[in-house]
Amino acid sequence: MHLTGEAEPVAAPSPGRHGRRRARPPSLALFVTEPARGVADLATLQLARPWLALAPRGDGHGVLVLPGLMADDGSTRPLRAYVRQLGYYTRGWRLGRNLGPTEEGRRRAARRAGLARRADRRPGVPRGLEPGRDLRQGAGARPPELVRQVITLGSPFALVDPRQSRADRAFRKRDHLHAASHRVPSRERVRQPIPVPSTAVYSRLDGIVSWRACVEPTSVRHQNVAVRCSHLGFGVDPATLWLTADRLAQPEPGRRPFQPPLWLRALYPMPR
Repeated sequence: MHLTGEAEPVAAPSPGRHGRRRARPPSLALFVTEPARGVADLATLQLARPWLALAPRGDGHGVLVLPGLMADDGSTRPLRAYVRQLGYYTRGWRLGRNLGPTEEGRRRAARRAGLARRADRRPGVPRGLEPGRDLRQGAGARPPELVRQVITLGSPFALVDPRQSRADRAFRKRDHLHAASHRVPSRERVRQPIPVPSTAVYSRLDGIVSWRACVEPTSVRHQNVAVRCSHLGFGVDPATLWLTADRLAQPEPGRRPFQPPLWLRALYPMPR
């Protein structure tokens, strides 16, 4: 699949002979400025509300929004409010902080997806704000009638080295809370393509996770799209919200690759 203009997809990098160079976290400058840049992204959202109201709208199906590692539903409140404003039935996960692949978290996330589907009797659409390494694979493994698509925002599902994420220490520190290893998908399995349409949103300005860990090879089912926000800003970044609206509005069948309108193309950088 190939897009023209500024939303051209990128292929996931392979470890190869440059793997050692690529297995690094984002720069320290990006990391230490994350909070300030996240606040700036939030301020931009207020200015963008008039044109975000013009975004495509779909059929109002169920949308499950999962928070990132160490975050809770409060971090996804603006995102859920926007999706709800567009007419979709929206649910958070209601489990407090995301501590990683705990047994309760895995079980409740699956149950929430089922509730989202039954609420309107249309396929649910699990989507997430960095929803954890195994939840993406778990969502993709659900029956097609339950999951319509998966959208990840700065999620390191393609992680090949722990050094690619500055959150890895926090993840490993909570190993004792996680489900038994045989019940959690391996890193290799999580990197595999999932059998439902998916969109990976990534940013080269991400100060927490290397953008290379957030993309996979493009295909008929999968697309990578770049935005310009901080990691903390994914849930409020106007370009990400517009992209989310566009993806949720795609009909089935007849789904098309994302291509922003001409007047928004500057928000979606070309891959370098």
